[in-house]
Amino acid sequence: MTSSAARESRPPPEVVSLTTDYGLADGFVAVCHGVIARVAPALRVIDVTHLVPPGDVRRGAAVLAQTVPHLPPGVHVAVVDPGVGTNRRGVALGTPTGLLVGPDNGLLLDAAAALGGVTGAVELTNPRWLAPRVSATFHGRDVFAPVAAHLARGAPLADAGPAIDPTTLVRLPEPLLRRRPDGFVAEVLTVDHFGNVQLAAPAELLDPLPGRVRVCPVTEPTAPGAVAEDGPAGVGGWEREAVHGRTFGDAPVGALVAHVDSTGRVALSVNGGHAAELLAVAPGTLLRVRGYGVVGDAPGQHG
Repeated sequence: MTSSAARESRPPPEVVSLTTDYGLADGFVAVCHGVIARVAPALRVIDVTHLVPPGDVRRGAAVLAQTVPHLPPGVHVAVVDPGVGTNRRGVALGTPTGLLVGPDNGLLLDAAAALGGVTGAVELTNPRWLAPRVSATFHGRDVFAPVAAHLARGAPLADAGPAIDPTTLVRLPEPLLRRRPDGFVAEVLTVDHFGNVQLAAPAELLDPLPGRVRVCPVTEPTAPGAVAEDGPAGVGGWEREAVHGRTFGDAPVGALVAHVDSTGRVALSVNGGHAAELLAVAPGTLLRVRGYGVVGDAPGQHG
């Protein structure tokens, strides 16, 4: 589908949203608001978050993808951009239900999928939409914010710059997920403000497991046909028991619960506590989740 055709079929933008790693201690966010207001004074701006860990593109991508389906139709700006000023492209993506603006570093594509898929893509090169002098270190101010404001006013996506092949957009590596007869191995995708540990595993993998499960860290080999290095107590020397529940309160206070979070992914939480600290895990850690009472189950070290 062409960019113009995608524009005709999507609802008109009602908001601009901002998702960044700029923090709140400096004036970066206010400057982006100001640039948008200069172009489109009446436009509503929604701040998703500016507390993405600095340079954490995967976390920014996850927050953006989990948020945009619940916002009004709009132009969604995301800036987590450790490659700012290099030869990485600035892009705008069309989808059936919104537009996305930001760096071509994998940050936008999960959100595009959540909005129905990429229907058009352009590189941001129109000098009339950019700041007169584009800083090498602040494209949020000089490129992405003004482009978003012009698009939100109804300008065609094609006016932002030349069309690019969506298949050339940079993609983040797929998070690791392995099904096992007794459960699954999954990468920690994100850790939220409450310490809840979101895994790269859909609800369907947790649903058939029994009322109590075991969780342990593993290492995943790269050689074809090799077996992950984990044992009854895991490679980290521990294995923890968790309640297979529906919500935090299904486990006693201070206990671990495996559940399906609000995005439909498997998560590990502590009722009244911080699961990431309890498990000593971070995004990228591999965890094995398996049920009690399966064939070959052996006693382990439980936390």
